Amino acid sequence: SGLPERPALPKGTKVDRDLTYATVGDRKLPLDLYRPASESATPLVIWIHGGGWKGGSKAGAGPALALLDRGYAVASVEYRLSGEAIFPAAIEDCKAAVCFLRLHAKQYNLDPNRFGAWGSSAGGHLVAMLGTTSDVDDFDTHAVCRQASAQVQAVCNWFGPTNFLRMNDFPGKIDHDAADSPESLFIGGPIQQHRDQVQRANPITYISPTDPPFLHLHGEADQAVPFNQSELLHAALSSAGVDSSLHKVAKGDHGFRGATEPREQLVQRSMDFFDRELKPK
Repeated sequence: SGLPERPALPKGTKVDRDLTYATVGDRKLPLDLYRPASESATPLVIWIHGGGWKGGSKAGAGPALALLDRGYAVASVEYRLSGEAIFPAAIEDCKAAVCFLRLHAKQYNLDPNRFGAWGSSAGGHLVAMLGTTSDVDDFDTHAVCRQASAQVQAVCNWFGPTNFLRMNDFPGKIDHDAADSPESLFIGGPIQQHRDQVQRANPITYISPTDPPFLHLHGEADQAVPFNQSELLHAALSSAGVDSSLHKVAKGDHGFRGATEPREQLVQRSMDFFDRELKPK
């Protein structure tokens, strides 16, 4: 297939594929759960994939599987893409996945007080939404969210969009205001004509001082999601008193292509952040 082989999972890893975390009509919403061998309850990091809210898949769990070696469980979530259901379906689904995992924490040997979220691109947007709406129930529409909380205790945002209306402030390879842009397809119409919905989809709208710590990694030369999108979120979190740090990836395009810093080091930075926030002090 020409694709790199999946890294071998650490010895003793338990894998549950396609656990149904919620259903919509007869549509099952699945996630994959990877658990390290552990006597005690483990912290969990939930991986949300990118793909412009219109593509991508939960397969492989992105860079998050490297956390298994550090004693974390990792969940990788499938959510409804924009071709199936527009905003807010994707964030409602991600919230339900968090609620499901917390509801079944004991069964899966997870520590319900130590949940992190990590995502790239569209997934970065969705984890940012998880982080800032943890004290808002607007998106807790799935039944499972009446049984457990959708809170996360740490968020790592890799180059996610935040304020869609400002994406065209910077030249890049996508006309974000176009009717067929990923953002317009996600919102359900041209973003500049649906400003109220865009505002509802902006994590900055929901920021409050009780939000969890954030780490943002974003390439300074990103041609798909301008670096400024993370600057806007970071500035708003910081001014609300939320613990937020922004790491500008030198020469990095979208997905950190062309970055001077090796990808392993960027993954390492992200994992170190989760260690700081989710491992017992």
